[in-house]
Amino acid sequence: MLNAKQMVRETLEHADVRINGTRPWDIQVRDNRFYRNLVTRGSIGLGESYMKGWWDACKLDEFFDRVIGADLYKKVRVTPAIIILVAYSAILNKQKKNRAFEVGQRHYDIGNDLYRAMLDSRMVYTCGYWKNAKNLDQAQEDKLDLVCRKIGLKEGMSVLDIGCGWGSFLKFAAEKYGAKGVGVTVSKEQAKLAREMCANLPIEIKIQDYRDVKGVYDRVVSLGMIEHVGYRNYGKFMRVAHRCLSDDGLFLLHTIGNNKSVLMTDPWIEKYIFPNGMIPSIKQLAKSMEELFVMEDWHNFGAYYDKTLMAWFENFNNHWHELKDKYEDRVNGTFYRMWKYYLLVCAGSFRARKNNLWQIVLSKKGVRGGYESIR
Repeated sequence: MLNAKQMVRETLEHADVRINGTRPWDIQVRDNRFYRNLVTRGSIGLGESYMKGWWDACKLDEFFDRVIGADLYKKVRVTPAIIILVAYSAILNKQKKNRAFEVGQRHYDIGNDLYRAMLDSRMVYTCGYWKNAKNLDQAQEDKLDLVCRKIGLKEGMSVLDIGCGWGSFLKFAAEKYGAKGVGVTVSKEQAKLAREMCANLPIEIKIQDYRDVKGVYDRVVSLGMIEHVGYRNYGKFMRVAHRCLSDDGLFLLHTIGNNKSVLMTDPWIEKYIFPNGMIPSIKQLAKSMEELFVMEDWHNFGAYYDKTLMAWFENFNNHWHELKDKYEDRVNGTFYRMWKYYLLVCAGSFRARKNNLWQIVLSKKGVRGGYESIR
């Protein structure tokens, strides 16, 4: 026990984090089993120990900003379990077609009431655009409008939204720009609510894997979906977008981006939040685009995801009393701490600039005369 505690203390010192310190980002250890759990199980041990209440921090997001920013993951002991996870991800295609609906069932289908409480009024589950926004609703409206302007959307145009969520983009595009479109999702609950939200608009919502999408559209967008595709399938995803895009159309890809190429996601996130997820790198995406698209624009506003996640947590926290009876017992009475950990570890990661948010505009043959970047 003493060896594990000393290892944790010395490691945290590199991030200016103290055990049982008085600063908001210092951790308070309530059960000494935390130390061995962290040393032997890494990310899984850290997250599960938090869920069990073995440790806490007044400002969890600030703790993770420092820990992630200091690259402490590089100092974590490589265990047999980690080796097995890496090998498993390298050998197997975890995002193959027969597993495509797993993330829908385990994450997006858990309850529309949770997402209604947490998200903005349009239910946009991707990074907001805070350049001129004062609140979450405005940040998401501005982001949706930014996408429409970047793809040059005009009245009567057809749009394919790969991974449409609750239909927020298509609804906005139809109401504000007079567009029509098709959205696909792997979530039954998303599709059900999206159809209600888009009723009486020229929008069709389908429960469908991206590999099965057909048709040709004036514009294609995908906002926060390629994070579920996996590195083995990026090329296939790009070929689907290429096939479905008209020759003179534009494709906008909105995605979280990794500063390095990886073969797997964080083990705790994989187990509890996004099964089979993976954040792409520039190298991985660029390779998948070759000989298919001309890259017209690449916009990084990852710092805005920190503000978005903190707004989501504030909404979730403020509405927890309404959600508690339905959700708390789903993960052995730890749902609140699990969801809080998820939102704030992600906020810390974006604050430390270890993750990014990219909007990439692509064309098939290049925009004649050049594409004018829009911010």
